[in-house]
Amino acid sequence: MDLGLNGKIALVTGASKGIGLAAAQALAAEGARVALVARSGDALDEAVRGIGSAGGEALAVVGDVSRADEVERVVAEVRRRLGDPQVLVANAGGPRAGTPSGLDEQAWADAVQLTLMSTVRLVQATLPAMRRGRWGRIVTITSLSVREPLLNLTLSNALRAGVTGYIKTLSQEVAAEGITANNVAPGYTATARLAELFADAAAERALVETIPAKRLGTPEEIAAAVAFLASEPAAYVTGQTLLVDGGIVKSLM
Repeated sequence: MDLGLNGKIALVTGASKGIGLAAAQALAAEGARVALVARSGDALDEAVRGIGSAGGEALAVVGDVSRADEVERVVAEVRRRLGDPQVLVANAGGPRAGTPSGLDEQAWADAVQLTLMSTVRLVQATLPAMRRGRWGRIVTITSLSVREPLLNLTLSNALRAGVTGYIKTLSQEVAAEGITANNVAPGYTATARLAELFADAAAERALVETIPAKRLGTPEEIAAAVAFLASEPAAYVTGQTLLVDGGIVKSLM
């Protein structure tokens, strides 16, 4: 299937490793010109070299999307060096773990900036050009927790659900303008974040036994869903949350 992404300009945040990097690689493999954004310059440079070696075109932009001024600067730099982003993949690291009673106000404030406001600001910075061009794809990376809250991940449960509600509402506003807005909700995926949450090998094995597929997902499998939602063939898919979870979420909706 031709995804119709050749020559499109894509901006992917949290792109130095894990799901963000895999998404950037998948878009570049489809011919998109990809700006990779993350806080680690060395890791970004390595990621860009890898994409270039595979025949893709990529640009590294160091920035912290939890800060409003940094979002503005990052998008301005991408615009100056590549052009206006037509595809936005909003991906940020998960907020800290904790129970509802174990989180102070500062933890909540930091998580709001990282998980919710980074997406809102990235959309605000890129949407005007998408509207002028009458074409755009907005994809966020959330979590299966938007369907089934996860024990000890209070901040993620609350704020990723907020992102989902925001994207659903946005999709209604821009659907007639050739712009789609969707979420990809990964299940348990083999990333550094999962290793942080399940440092004990026995705990990870027990987790895997609860997954119908009997294995963890890979970043590349999540990235394939991102690439589809960013594509031309996905033009009639909007306002959706696509679970990529090996079947672990049991709810119908």
